[in-house]
Amino acid sequence: MKKILLIFWGIILTISLSACNKTENEPEKDPEQIIENMKLKVTIGDVVLTATFADNPTAKDFISLLPLTVKMDDYASSEKIFYPERKLSIEGASSINAVTGDITYYSPWGNVAIFYKDFGNSSSLIRIAKFDGNIDVLKTKGSIDNVKFELQEVE
Repeated sequence: MKKILLIFWGIILTISLSACNKTENEPEKDPEQIIENMKLKVTIGDVVLTATFADNPTAKDFISLLPLTVKMDDYASSEKIFYPERKLSIEGASSINAVTGDITYYSPWGNVAIFYKDFGNSSSLIRIAKFDGNIDVLKTKGSIDNVKFELQEVE
């Protein structure tokens, strides 16, 4: 009887763990397809912004972290920044002249920076995406809590 109960509970445990790990068995989305068919959706309070992804390894690596909810801090009165859970790939990516609306990765520090003022060239800024419209909501002083980054299908 004990043996039957052990087998029964083993089966229940296996089924439960399989259900919890369902996402591990799902195929990963191809970053190339995401770059072409998806936008970056950024939600700040009731404001929803969209951005178009850059086609580079850093943007593709950023996509692998989504969805994210972060606190963004103000930096140098020109950008909002946060640190992702790990450094992003920069292999094969080129630097940019950051302008208003750029979502970038600053490789030496490992932070994501969203520019709400023009910045200029940096040998270490790599574009992840570019906002499609007005970003006035980012121009507030101080930090912004609960900023959501997620994928959105292109309509």
